[in-house]
Amino acid sequence: MQSSATAGTKGEKSRRELMAIAIDCFARFGFQGSSVDRIARMAGVTKGAIYYHFRDKEDLLAAAVADRIAAFEARVQHACEGVDADQALRRIAEVCVEHAESNDHPRFIITLMVEAIETNEAISTQLGEMMRRFRGYVRNLIKDAQERDLFRTDRDPRAVAAGYVSWILGAEVQFYQDPQHFDFRAAMEVFLEQLISDLRSPARSESMPSPASAETGDGDARR
Repeated sequence: MQSSATAGTKGEKSRRELMAIAIDCFARFGFQGSSVDRIARMAGVTKGAIYYHFRDKEDLLAAAVADRIAAFEARVQHACEGVDADQALRRIAEVCVEHAESNDHPRFIITLMVEAIETNEAISTQLGEMMRRFRGYVRNLIKDAQERDLFRTDRDPRAVAAGYVSWILGAEVQFYQDPQHFDFRAAMEVFLEQLISDLRSPARSESMPSPASAETGDGDARR
């Protein structure tokens, strides 16, 4: 007989596989076009196998969204460990660019954000909470840098965080719409240079090397 731990591991694996397949289905057909029948066919299982793990389609989608959100937030927190706010802002942007350029249904969350506004209040609320946490995380980075005299204090951390997140989402949408002609990475670099230059405190700015000296090695690019 299988131990309960082994059975639990296999059950969790099956649940995760179903969530991955559901994301594929939702990404291709949208929420309205993704029935339990369709997901079951794509997974090669019966509807009963899906209902064993999830109450209904909404429950499956909510679990899949929560899994995606948790993975993204973990990547962001890991990327920002042990670095100052200016570098953290760059690393968060890099996480977003890498996600957008991946083959793992990157536009799933953005597509769902728009569709769920009209079709699924629970999912829309879930995504709204994610965005509030994202803005809050960036706001706290900026506020901490202001308290350490790394960023100027005459900028509203809440407003800067809202602008930062909005810019990333807007650039991400443009990349999805026209990936051949929109350079997401280059656009982020220009935006970040402007934002961080504006945020740096006068004392911090004076201690930083100019881009030219950094490129030629005339000056220490690291603090």
